[in-house]
Amino acid sequence: MKKNKKKILIISGVVAIVVIIIAANVFRKDDSAINVEIEEVQRGTVIHKVNASGKIQPVREIKISATTSAWVTKITVKEGDRVQTGQLLITLDEKQHLAATEQAQSSVNSAEASLKQVGAQKKRMESLYKQKLISEQELESITAQHELTVNQLRQANAALSSREDELSKLKMTAPSNGIVTKINIEVGEMAVGSMFQAATLMTIANLAKLEVEVDVNENDVISISLGDTTEIEVDAFQDTMFYGIVSEIAHVAETSNFGTQEQVTNFKVKVRMLYVHPKIRPGMSANTNIITDIRVDVLTIPIQSLTIRPEGYDKELGEKNEDESDEDKKYRSGKEKKEMIELVFVVQDEPAGDKEIKGNNKGPFAVAKPVKVGISSETHYEIIRGLDEGDRIVTGSYKAISRDIKHNSIVQLDEDNHN
Repeated sequence: MKKNKKKILIISGVVAIVVIIIAANVFRKDDSAINVEIEEVQRGTVIHKVNASGKIQPVREIKISATTSAWVTKITVKEGDRVQTGQLLITLDEKQHLAATEQAQSSVNSAEASLKQVGAQKKRMESLYKQKLISEQELESITAQHELTVNQLRQANAALSSREDELSKLKMTAPSNGIVTKINIEVGEMAVGSMFQAATLMTIANLAKLEVEVDVNENDVISISLGDTTEIEVDAFQDTMFYGIVSEIAHVAETSNFGTQEQVTNFKVKVRMLYVHPKIRPGMSANTNIITDIRVDVLTIPIQSLTIRPEGYDKELGEKNEDESDEDKKYRSGKEKKEMIELVFVVQDEPAGDKEIKGNNKGPFAVAKPVKVGISSETHYEIIRGLDEGDRIVTGSYKAISRDIKHNSIVQLDEDNHN
């Protein structure tokens, strides 16, 4: 009796173990399932921005230079002073130029006296010629002498005007209203003057109108237009957002590190600030986000959802297609160049095509869907075609999207991100 009871217990235990094993096989999750995060495709607004950094500078900045070389005898302003149009700024030594001007004036006086004398002679000779007391040749001679004296007076007046102009420029005045932002010379130093490469003695700027000059990559500049709204972040004002508009786009590129792997081609773009804080100064660093396009009420996906694969890569995974053409077979054999396409992985309950569901793996499945995207923001892409609103797409992890997931892969939804 005890023997039979023991036998029954052993059989019952074995049956229980078998039932547990069967249940575990029935209800267990596939270890090959890839853990993913998902989101639903939704409608929203996508704002495309071009980011570029640069320096703040005045819209108008005037550099004061000397046209002739002379010693600085007086500076009437200091850095930070506000000046008005016509206000005296710098005075240069006048001694040599005064002497030259007086000499030019003397030449004018002499030329006027000569012209007066020759003019009187010409009148007498004309009177004598009418009386036929002198020959025509003598009249022509005095007429020519008179014309020569007239030209000498003109030359003397031109020289005097030039000297007076040089003398007047020794007293340099403000050409417009503004603030003295820099003084590069001291009293007693020589101001080196020239019409072409004169040294800058002083800089005057209108600090009420500032702009940010930024370098924009050649790939981005084609999307920028005059008048584009721009967000401006000034490093010195961490918690304040300024705004501006694109006022100028360079037509000629500037290339750095030419001929090397680090070669960069940029275009200068100027952004006019709409509001200038009183404490903003030229030379401050700023970062700009130029808004080039806005799309409202469009399908959007997170940027991390988009990936690339070779076109037709799902065929390379071994899925059989009885209707496969010779062209497709050639593609699979690798004899044709593979083009890369953009796609996302859509999570659905059934696999795509005729893929056989093995064992108890009822999904869900990640199905590759080629898409066409439009503009992008910092976080989202605009979807032009390929997806519908409400589609569940894989948004993470990066490793899963870029490497692990294949077409029709079985996935396991992350409970923390699955609604």
